[in-house]
Order: sequence, then structure tokens, then C-alpha cells
Amino acid sequence: MTLHRRDVVCELLKDRGDLLVIAGLGSTAWDITAAGDTELNFPMWGAMGQAAMMGLGLALAQPKRRVLVITGDGEMLMGIGSLATIGVQQPANLAVVVIDNERYGETGMQRTHTADGVDLTSVAAACKFRHSITATQDVAAVRQLVYRSAGPNFATVKVADDKLPLVLPPKDGVLLRARFRRALLGSSADVLPEER
Repeated sequence: MTLHRRDVVCELLKDRGDLLVIAGLGSTAWDITAAGDTELNFPMWGAMGQAAMMGLGLALAQPKRRVLVITGDGEMLMGIGSLATIGVQQPANLAVVVIDNERYGETGMQRTHTADGVDLTSVAAACKFRHSITATQDVAAVRQLVYRSAGPNFATVKVADDKLPLVLPPKDGVLLRARFRRALLGSSADVLPEER
């Protein structure tokens, strides 16, 4: 593989404007933080397999905002049913990007099923994603899907299986939720729905 995960994520998040980003458990959360921690990032700390569904909920709740889910191949395999749900819902503002190093990075770099030929891009296409691509050399086409193309969009980005130093986002779930809500909703975020 010629692509490296941190370079890919930095390129995808360059000049991002008000793009909302959900990151999967583990390495992709470290990757978005290494690219620059911001209140528009929501890293998942303990919900493996749920990043795509969080992204779907956010895309449906905020149809005028572009939403990007960045997750790994291990997490996407765990939450593969979410692709069918996204395909049925057809959110035009959602892109799912899988950073695929063919390894379970958080548990010792064991091979995932993608190392043995499971093709997540084909799965997404079969689940009615509008665009579904695999990138191996550059991410220009992936950026197009994230920022310009009507979705739902899916990209597998094949990367080297580098083991990189951790760049941790805040671990406080309450803080992460509060800052994301404030960035998304402004001053109305301070009033919880049950208080309205």
C-alpha cells in the first residue's frame, strides 16, 4: 500500500469548513485528532461498530450539513448491517470512509476479513450507496465524494498497516457531547430536549 492513514485523514479534513465528522473507535479517532482536534469532531470511544449509525442519525437530523464518518475496516465489519440501513434511508449529505489497513489495530494487528478479499466497497454498492469506490493511490476522488457529490457515498481507502503513536482526543464523553452540540446548535445546545 502506498497510502498512509494519517496523510489520508489530513488530506480529507484539509479546508473542511463546517463538515461534521464522526470517527470510529480507536485508530481513526486518533487520526482525526492528529489532523487537528475541533469541536466539529465526535470521536467514538467505546462503541465499536456504531460510527456509521451515529453518522446516519446526524445526517438525518442535520440534512443541510455534510457529515463524514471515518472508521476502520474492523469496525465497519462489525457494523456491516449499518450499510443496509444507510442504503435504505439514502441521506444525500452522508459519506462513509473506511481506512482499511486490513488489520484490527486495537487488539494486536490481527488480519481482518478484508485481508482475505472481503470487499467493503462492493458491499456498500449492493446496499444502494449512490457512489462506492476504492482508493489505493490518492484520495482526490474520495474528497469529491465527501464534499461535493450527493450521497450516500462510500469509500474504502487502502492504507499501509503502520502502527502509529496515539494522538488522543479528550476522553470525557460529557465534554465531547457538550462541545459537539454547542458547535452544531449554538446557544440552544445549552437547553436539553427534555427541558424544552
